[in-house]
Amino acid sequence: ELFKIASVNNVNVPFMKASENMSWNDWKEIARSVEASLNNPEVEGIIITHGTDTLHYTSAILSFFFSKPNKPIILTFSQRSSDRAISDASLNLQCAARIAISNIAEVVIVGHENTNDDHCYALLGTKVRKMHSTARDTFKPINIEPLARVFPEKFEPLNPFRERPPRTEKNEKVRGDITINERVALVKFFPSQDPEILNFYAKTCEGIIIEGTGMGHVITEGERNWIPAIKKAINNGVLIFMITQTINGRTNKYVYSPLRELSKAGVIFLDDMLAETALMKLSYVMGHKNWKGKIKEKMLENISGELNERIIH
Repeated sequence: ELFKIASVNNVNVPFMKASENMSWNDWKEIARSVEASLNNPEVEGIIITHGTDTLHYTSAILSFFFSKPNKPIILTFSQRSSDRAISDASLNLQCAARIAISNIAEVVIVGHENTNDDHCYALLGTKVRKMHSTARDTFKPINIEPLARVFPEKFEPLNPFRERPPRTEKNEKVRGDITINERVALVKFFPSQDPEILNFYAKTCEGIIIEGTGMGHVITEGERNWIPAIKKAINNGVLIFMITQTINGRTNKYVYSPLRELSKAGVIFLDDMLAETALMKLSYVMGHKNWKGKIKEKMLENISGELNERIIH
């Protein structure tokens, strides 16, 4: 069925491993392979097959490496192996091929929209998350509509709200901005958590993402008050960012007094950015040595659709 949609003439296997075992170097290797295909005039679009568990990390980092691609960069997956009658592999691959020969020059994840085996969604790489451990429709758009509904024979654009920056023309060369700083961390806050965790990460990290509750809360009073540890880390040069662990919605540094205290202490609130996207973006931004002093500004800059003024459910 795949060959009825597209001619597959360039296959590359940079490595084979379970996606939870992937490293920063693996993301660089994928990016170098993608860059070569973007600059190959015989290639109309790129399909990356990938394990589901960390697929949205990969889609996020590629979205920053290639913020203005000249061709579709499609990531797809299978929740059920291809030797099973109920496998989602075939449809996902067919739909990925349909988008790969389209004019959607984005980094997107393509996979089942629902548990039926008839069509898929194309989801923006920075606004998508794995939301079920086993279901075929595991990947969901967060705070945004899908880009398109995809069938093997056609696709239907769905998202009129995303403002698209100018894209590189297909015949223009694309150079990936493949840079990473590994000294970043993602910390999930829970009630009564000892702020010593921040002191631990601050020893080796240059930037920390905190998953706070609600609009970005952590403990701000009592013996386990996080603010002294936050201030200490910031005074030592560590940048601290806040996201919400609710997944949907956004942080807000103004609504409650504890939020305002955190902001006053120097915490940077990342609006509706997803946790995995925020971590990948922080690594990417901090990898640019010439951006020193502009990290906060760059983290709040909407590079690849990772920030939304309008929340869509």
